[in-house]
Amino acid sequence: MSGPIYDAAALARFSGEKMAKVCLYESPRLFCDVYCLRPGQSQAPHDHAANDKVYHALTGTCHVRIGEIVAPLRPGHTAVAPAGVVHGIENRSLEDATVLVVMAPHPRLG
Repeated sequence: MSGPIYDAAALARFSGEKMAKVCLYESPRLFCDVYCLRPGQSQAPHDHAANDKVYHALTGTCHVRIGEIVAPLRPGHTAVAPAGVVHGIENRSLEDATVLVVMAPHPRLG
C-alpha cells in the first residue's frame, strides 16, 4: 500500500484460481481495492447489512448484480450497492477486467 495517488491499472494482479483483490487503501472508515477478474471469475452475490459498496469499472467488461438488476459494467461506469442490497460481479467476457471497489464503513475495521 502506498499513496495518496495510485495507478490502479499498474497495480493489478491476476490469479488463475480466483478473483484477486489488490488493496489500495484502508482505514476504519472505508476500504478501496482493485478487483482483478480473469474470464469466468466472479464474486458471489452477497450483501452487507451496514456497508455501502461502489464498483467502478477500469478495464474490461464485467456483469454486476445490484439487487435484481444484472447489467454490463463497462470502463468508466459505476454501480452502487447500498447496505442490505445483494450485489456481486462476474467477468463473462473473454478478456481480463479490473474494477475499483470502495466500501464504507470498512466491514472489519469500522
